[in-house]
Amino acid sequence: MSRGADVILGSRNEPIVSRASLAEAAEILALQKLAYASEAAIYNDFSIAPLLQTEDEMRADLELKMVLKATLDGRIVGSVRAFEREGVCHIGRLVVEPALQNRGLGRRLLGEIERLFSLAQRFELFTGHRSERNLHLYRKLGYIERRVEKVTDTRSLVFLQKENGSRGAD
Repeated sequence: MSRGADVILGSRNEPIVSRASLAEAAEILALQKLAYASEAAIYNDFSIAPLLQTEDEMRADLELKMVLKATLDGRIVGSVRAFEREGVCHIGRLVVEPALQNRGLGRRLLGEIERLFSLAQRFELFTGHRSERNLHLYRKLGYIERRVEKVTDTRSLVFLQKENGSRGAD
């Protein structure tokens, strides 16, 4: 995994993707809660983990995981985090400001995480079983459903993975 350059992607009038800092914990957490509110509404369950995360827990994520942010006009409009364990890159909490969704930013963030973890054997992530937009994006990017786990009577998690086809490539 590379932890190099601060600015990774971006050009004029489009979000810049870079590594997030501890100082941005509160702003990323606020965006996460905003983005996950629609997810919670799908299931009528506002007790999902992303909505309950504390600022201290977010700081821990920033210290222990690779957390990327997308900024536009000085504000954070997207984020994703990941860590690698035993050759598997675990990706989580891909969020995009609701007003900017469906414009390719989630794809860019996910692609950058995959690039940064280019030595991983595979990538894994999960989403809710009714989260059709998320499932559509992940499938379109080559992720394949591997299992479904029931969380409550009304909510299940779909676990997807993708083999790293670029592993070892220069």
